[in-house]
Amino acid sequence: MRAALAVSAAFILTATAASAEPVVRQMSDLKITATIPVGKRADWVAISPTSVWIGSKEPNAVSEIDPATNRVAATVVLPGVPCAGLAINGDSLWVPLCGPVPLLAEVDLKKRSLARLLIVGPPAGEGGIAVGAGSLWLVKDKLGSLVRIDPVSGAIRATIAIPPGSYNPVFAKGRIFVTRFDGAEVTIVDTATSKIVGQVPTGAHPRFLTAGAGAVWALSQQDGTLSRIDAAGEKPAVTLPLQIPGAGGDVAYGAGRVWTTLMKTPLTAVDAGTSKILCQWKGPGGDSLGVGHGAVWLTNLDDGTVSRINLSDLPAECGGADPKP
Repeated sequence: MRAALAVSAAFILTATAASAEPVVRQMSDLKITATIPVGKRADWVAISPTSVWIGSKEPNAVSEIDPATNRVAATVVLPGVPCAGLAINGDSLWVPLCGPVPLLAEVDLKKRSLARLLIVGPPAGEGGIAVGAGSLWLVKDKLGSLVRIDPVSGAIRATIAIPPGSYNPVFAKGRIFVTRFDGAEVTIVDTATSKIVGQVPTGAHPRFLTAGAGAVWALSQQDGTLSRIDAAGEKPAVTLPLQIPGAGGDVAYGAGRVWTTLMKTPLTAVDAGTSKILCQWKGPGGDSLGVGHGAVWLTNLDDGTVSRINLSDLPAECGGADPKP
């Protein structure tokens, strides 16, 4: 108990970063290597060691993109809308589905087929799923029931009561961090005990989050801020004024940077080491993204496409030169 309290106290510390003026560019300035159609709408990105997976609506499916050819290699049709993030665990892709009965689909990455459906799912769209500590983590209702699922048996191993209106989890440093969209904080759960060990204030209505560079990064929709939370709880949280409020969006870590997307500002690059806002690209497109295979994979929700933006093609002042692993 003493250790848990120490973690909680450290996580509560917060600070606001000084406003920095990023280099602002237009989406038309970006060099797009390929734009790949996957459906009427494209949302959610997951990166495997060999592929890029994209969720879609009409068809309700996930599509595998071969990064060697920039073409769709397979499409797996699903009995619901992929509406709440994607997560990869070994040879399985986990896809929360919205519909009359919320479900969790397991897609076999080797067979490229639907393996099974679990009768547990997200309470609404724009949620998420996390993999960590040998488990799957998903918020199953608006009351804040965070369930811990055994990926082998599909059984719920634990249900943790977190604040209502919490939806998106991510795993880092032996803990699960969950944004609370109905508030302005992130809740931290210790995976060893399945108990809450702390909370961190963020910008208003934090929705999406990612982990990288020893931190958890939470994107807040109402005020368009990005909060950096030290995953070990040893440093104060820092909130960066990205000035990109809006609906939808996503955040991902890769190549030493944190990347965000929101409508009207489809791409922002932040240096994860210095928390400096590097560049923003304004214009049409955006809504979800992932980083892998030497590129940013950015969806255009309304066009139903995903675009490949090679890291090596980004300007040096935007962090494009000599990308880190």
